[in-house]
Amino acid sequence: MTLKFIETGEGLPKWSNPISHAVVVGNLCFVSGQLSVNEAGEYVKGSVTEEAQRAFNSVFAALKAAGFEKRHIAYIDIAFADLNDLNEVNALYMALFPEGKRPARTVYEAARLPFDGKVKIVATAAKESGSAIN
Repeated sequence: MTLKFIETGEGLPKWSNPISHAVVVGNLCFVSGQLSVNEAGEYVKGSVTEEAQRAFNSVFAALKAAGFEKRHIAYIDIAFADLNDLNEVNALYMALFPEGKRPARTVYEAARLPFDGKVKIVATAAKESGSAIN
């Protein structure tokens, strides 16, 4: 099976870290943990909602670069610096993913996130069998 490594793309931060933003394996796309980082690769502090929105924007940009769409997201993993921020991010989550179209999800509090950030988001997307991925 061929792997497709997504290291750059429109709207994706330019990382100095040795990672891919996403990796496509067959009909699956695994998006690396995204943070509140701008396209220059600089961490941008803000409210947890602002940081989560920037992280989601990077997730969506990685999916687009890989030939996937937001609607293909099957699973989301959200790490919080403070789990008390869950309700605030839930409001954003419900706006991004309407009822009946919400991915499976795990949330947890991490001891420390990179850049002392407030939130980190990981996603897995899947296309229907038989869909072509170029």
